Amino acid sequence: MDKSSIGGVFLAIAGIVAGLLMEGGKISQVLQPTAALIVFGGTFGAVLLQFPMSAVLGAFGRILRIFSAPGKQQDDLLVKQLVGFANKARRSGVVSLDADLETIQDAFLKQAVMLAVDGTEPADLRRIMQVSLDSYAENEDRFPAVFESAGGFSPTIGILGAVLGLIQVMQHLDQIEEVGRGIAVAFVATIYGVGIANLIFLPMAGKMRIRLRDDVKRREMMLEGVISILEGMNPRMLEVKLAGFLDDRRLKKQERAA
Repeated sequence: MDKSSIGGVFLAIAGIVAGLLMEGGKISQVLQPTAALIVFGGTFGAVLLQFPMSAVLGAFGRILRIFSAPGKQQDDLLVKQLVGFANKARRSGVVSLDADLETIQDAFLKQAVMLAVDGTEPADLRRIMQVSLDSYAENEDRFPAVFESAGGFSPTIGILGAVLGLIQVMQHLDQIEEVGRGIAVAFVATIYGVGIANLIFLPMAGKMRIRLRDDVKRREMMLEGVISILEGMNPRMLEVKLAGFLDDRRLKKQERAA
């Protein structure tokens, strides 16, 4: 699990709740179902109007990735796998990698190795796989955009809820209880709109974009590795080249091990 994401959620909620209680407030004061219905219903309705259902469902289906730690060990294993392919190709030729195609789990890497085995020129292989990489990045970019849009809509919907609450207040100025209820809905709707935008939707969109950049960088590493193998690069040089795609912490770890 990603400690940063989990800790961030708990810290944000705990800070707001603690501040409310320190000021003498009660949690029940901000639990207004009417305000929640206005903000959440209006926000998701606007999002569905802007994006197709597949994009919205895909965005929510990727929420768990926000709370999962990046696969750093998988990157290390990927480097070892590519270096192993380089050693085998140097001994027996690139065609010998055909026997390893069934063991490759990643579809992008498998396609790149398949093209290399079929004798594709390095420049052509790069162009073909770059199209696939660009298409993947463009398709995946829709999902954080869903939450960015939700983060833009929700504060405005919260203001709309506040206006609706004030309208109710103006219509019942002779009834003190109704006035208080309308003011509560007005302020809580604004809190909901601003809160979910800045504590949930926008941070989630930002973390999704970080995960997307990591995935794109991993695929770029695969592409560079296969092209380098096709060009006959020394396996040790290839390992050094691929290490450039890893973060600084793992580079320092490798330096200490060396």
